[in-house]
Amino acid sequence: MKEENNNKKGISRKEFLRLSGSILAGGAIAGISGKLIHDMIRRPEKVFFDADGEEYDITDGDDSVSPYRKISSFRTPEEIEAFDLMGGRMVAVGDNSLSVYSPEGNVEECFAVGSDVRDICVVGQEIYVLFPARIEVYSPSGELLREWDACSDNSDYCSFTVTPQSVFVTDAFAKNICQYDLEGGLKRFIDSPNGFVVPSYSFAITNHDGTVYCSNPGRHLVESYTEEGKYLASFGQAGTAVGAFSGCCNPVQLSFSPAGELLTSEKGIPRISCYSPDGTFRSVLLNKKALGGGYDAFEARMTSDGRIVAAGKHSVAVYKYDSALAKASKGGSAACEVCGISDCPIRRGITV
Repeated sequence: MKEENNNKKGISRKEFLRLSGSILAGGAIAGISGKLIHDMIRRPEKVFFDADGEEYDITDGDDSVSPYRKISSFRTPEEIEAFDLMGGRMVAVGDNSLSVYSPEGNVEECFAVGSDVRDICVVGQEIYVLFPARIEVYSPSGELLREWDACSDNSDYCSFTVTPQSVFVTDAFAKNICQYDLEGGLKRFIDSPNGFVVPSYSFAITNHDGTVYCSNPGRHLVESYTEEGKYLASFGQAGTAVGAFSGCCNPVQLSFSPAGELLTSEKGIPRISCYSPDGTFRSVLLNKKALGGGYDAFEARMTSDGRIVAAGKHSVAVYKYDSALAKASKGGSAACEVCGISDCPIRRGITV
């Protein structure tokens, strides 16, 4: 049964994110021709596309200096499908295995999981693993603690987040959020009053302080909900400038800092940005240049001491706030020191 479920989807979330969000579940974005889809895949260095298929040049207007300095990195044997933190350790899923790494990049635990992992979520000493149509929960040593199948054979899960009472899962096929209890009992479906537009598997979700936040990627929005599924608010706008979300489907990843600031990760113009929970743009923490270029999004988490851990392709990198770099930031547009949160752990950085 597991083998059948693993193979029911023919393409991984990682592959979809690489296509700049061009196709979904055997179809295409409404209004986009085959040629435009081909261009999305073959010419990412030349053009980008919005949700209506309109072509425009990639113009990254952020020429500032990132306020973060890379302090360490390590390579993983398999390309990273999903990533999270477990205290001071790092958890990454490759093609068919899950590994727990020390801060230095040494493998402490490794065990087999099924193929086509969409997301992972670490809660205490439990590792939740999301597949297209099922969820499994493991101990750090690889013991399967519990599992359950999706509520529908048509489910095509993208991302999930775990609160003390519930598991919230985004579904690219149904274009909604499915809420379970921690044992897999279905609680409810959550629909967006704006209508979820999901051109690709960039359907991110996270939670903080009793509120659930998810992306509405085709509308370039981040939306918030109560744990009972009540819609609260949304923010976001389309564009390539800092503080906006570009392309057909951004942001790709969402997480929170220890200070309660929302972190977004984007593709097309890769960057990790910081927003207040109500959507006020704070700053770009890591821009395209600091992340090493390219067009793929990075999975980013922030540690309790304010370090950013970014995972992408075959590597995991750790960045730390550098007050000297922040002051050198052109115009201060990307410097954390301009946001006014004096006690934010992000600013407990180094000076070179």
